[in-house]
Amino acid sequence: MSPSVSAPPKPVSRQVLFMATCLCDAFFPEAAQAAVQVLEHAGCEVLFPPDQTCCGQPAFNSGDFPASRRVARHTETVFAGELPVIVPSGSCAAMHLHGHALQFEGEPDSAKFGDLGRRTWELCDFLVNGLGLDSWPGSFPHRIALHDSCHTRGSGTRSALRTLLGSINGLTLLPFAQQDQCCGFGGTFCVSFPHVSGSMGTLKLDHVLEEHPDFMTSADLSCLMHLAGLAERQNRPVKVLHIAQILLGALPR
Repeated sequence: MSPSVSAPPKPVSRQVLFMATCLCDAFFPEAAQAAVQVLEHAGCEVLFPPDQTCCGQPAFNSGDFPASRRVARHTETVFAGELPVIVPSGSCAAMHLHGHALQFEGEPDSAKFGDLGRRTWELCDFLVNGLGLDSWPGSFPHRIALHDSCHTRGSGTRSALRTLLGSINGLTLLPFAQQDQCCGFGGTFCVSFPHVSGSMGTLKLDHVLEEHPDFMTSADLSCLMHLAGLAERQNRPVKVLHIAQILLGALPR
């Protein structure tokens, strides 16, 4: 999610800070590795602050602002400075941009918690709207179903995804019904309302699988984790790849 999606691209630093996110750390390290290699291919020097933890969204979504504020203060310290902060997750980018400011309303140190949001970018948004890329090299001869996550609404990510994927040789983007509808994950929503969450995810899978994709992708690993888990439990095979894995897989070897 870019700081300003309507403004023309401005020069940004090619030295960047990379936030791997909790899901990459716990479940999808290959997505984080792919994102770093994609950034390096785009000419970036990627720095990885070792003390990083979480964006604080799980506690924030649960209404535990004291806990989420502690995480946010730590994150502000770890990612201090002027460099862009790149995350392979639209939801974490949205948390930095919107959630941090919301949870510190009325707090004595509220003024300092807008800076991180202004410097945070979702990966593809950064590539297109930060670095100014309008295409991606290589080939990926597969049929791809692209899930638009809720947290990328209002950001530059959705158009950036289509710019990059649409330029890759051999890649076919498959339209499917209700493409922009929620997958049902919703962070802690899937824990509080598992049956509603599962029904929403099943409906999303119904529409995706009607088009028989080779892979399903998204800019949010949380959505892919939710949908892949439902598909496995329902014995409905669908292969998922984070967008960074597709970009890396397209590059000539």
